[in-house]
Amino acid sequence: MAILIILCCIILLIALVSWAKINPFLAFLIVSVTAGLLLKIPPLKLMASIQKGLGDTLGSLVIIICLGAMLGKLIAASGAAQKIAEVLVNAVGKKYIQWALVFAGFIIGIPLFYGIGFVLMVPLIFSVVYKYKLPAVYIGLPMLASLSVTHGFLPPHPSPAALVVQFNANMGLTLIYGLMIAIPAIIIAGPLFAQLLKKIPSKPLDTFRPEDMPADKLPGAFKSFFIALLPVLLLMMTAALPYISNIPPELLKWLTYIGEPSMVMLITLAVATYFLGIKQGKSMKQLNVVYVDAIKDIAVILLIIGGSGSFKQVLTDSGASNEIGLQLQNLHLHPLILGWLIAAIIRASLGSATVAGLTAAGIIGATMQQNHVDPNLMVLSIGAGSLAFSHVNDSGFWLYKEYFNLTIKDTFKSWSAMESLIAVVGLGGVMLLNVFVG
Repeated sequence: MAILIILCCIILLIALVSWAKINPFLAFLIVSVTAGLLLKIPPLKLMASIQKGLGDTLGSLVIIICLGAMLGKLIAASGAAQKIAEVLVNAVGKKYIQWALVFAGFIIGIPLFYGIGFVLMVPLIFSVVYKYKLPAVYIGLPMLASLSVTHGFLPPHPSPAALVVQFNANMGLTLIYGLMIAIPAIIIAGPLFAQLLKKIPSKPLDTFRPEDMPADKLPGAFKSFFIALLPVLLLMMTAALPYISNIPPELLKWLTYIGEPSMVMLITLAVATYFLGIKQGKSMKQLNVVYVDAIKDIAVILLIIGGSGSFKQVLTDSGASNEIGLQLQNLHLHPLILGWLIAAIIRASLGSATVAGLTAAGIIGATMQQNHVDPNLMVLSIGAGSLAFSHVNDSGFWLYKEYFNLTIKDTFKSWSAMESLIAVVGLGGVMLLNVFVG
């Protein structure tokens, strides 16, 4: 009975978001209340469950996501992202320009949220297209594949960061495993797949012709690369600490503290504020405007994450999660495959990778614990599934279509196929890693 109730609630969530066009946060609250009442949680306890789920989920994430948004906005506004891309493109020339853009998208995509990265990278893509007279989809899609992979697989992006917390995974290990899977996923769904797309007609709109910052206003190359990669370097250092011997206990304590994800983001933002802000001649008043705008960009994402936490808590407090976990075992699917499949189905239904990942996490949690699955791999499996089957209910689908001025058919052939390829390759990478670390 619990499975039927949860299925109906997921259908209700899909209907509220897709058909009724209700904000996902409000939809999650409505569905959480509905699920709690149907699963017979006492009304006086139901609101406490909803508040606990929202608070527990956001409590450890608000710092990471907000600081990450501020960092990404500053990297974009300071010209550091433009500098990274220009250095890479100038280093390889026209022959390997596609690979340079892929690498630029990957580097820039690590600290930037997807929407910011997309809007930032598209002018760069179009400047290359106009300069070298190359097919826009062939050049642009691989870079966008890099942004998608970082969005779905790598902390501190909202969905993987939230999943790390929900599954009690290790942020540093998840990042390392995610990087190992991300590289083949980008290569296959990016440059290799794009070879089939050279004949897709695309004439980017004049509206999107880039307005680059002048070269003398850009920060230095080393500074740009170092700050963009600093969160990754610090998180990887923390993950390696247990394997390093002879570290004095007092030093180990401080290194572990510095390697906490919230501290990593705070340290990186402080470094960026000085070198990309103050040293570039910006006042703190100007920088605060950038940071406030960044928070506005991700406020809705935070609410959606909180709403998904409420739904998960209702499932947990009602006992439905355990019952679902036991029932799903009868499907005889590996929990990593099951997590991927649930996320993929919700992604196809709702269009949001973040909502898909977080909803799947609430459903799969009990099964994962009972089967002793590596939580870092489950984060990546659900992250991969949350990228599958992007179509007309996904805002990224329309961004890509309109910016590249494509038909619906060609958008399906390029964008939707690319996102699904990433999801499938990501699952394959997770299952391969599971052989060695599971």
